[in-house]
Amino acid sequence: MEAALGASYASSWAHQQAITALGGRTPMEALEAGVDPQQVWRAVHAALDLPSRDR
Repeated sequence: MEAALGASYASSWAHQQAITALGGRTPMEALEAGVDPQQVWRAVHAALDLPSRDR
């Protein structure tokens, strides 16, 4: 996320952006709830519509 959003904004985004694919949780909430980091990254990747090379 830092590569896509920058270090400062990535942290803020991860704490504030609820993602439907994560059950309406933010990436940080999902990680804290024990969701697999790869699943969180796939949801973030899709939400940010990042290029496939960033998977």
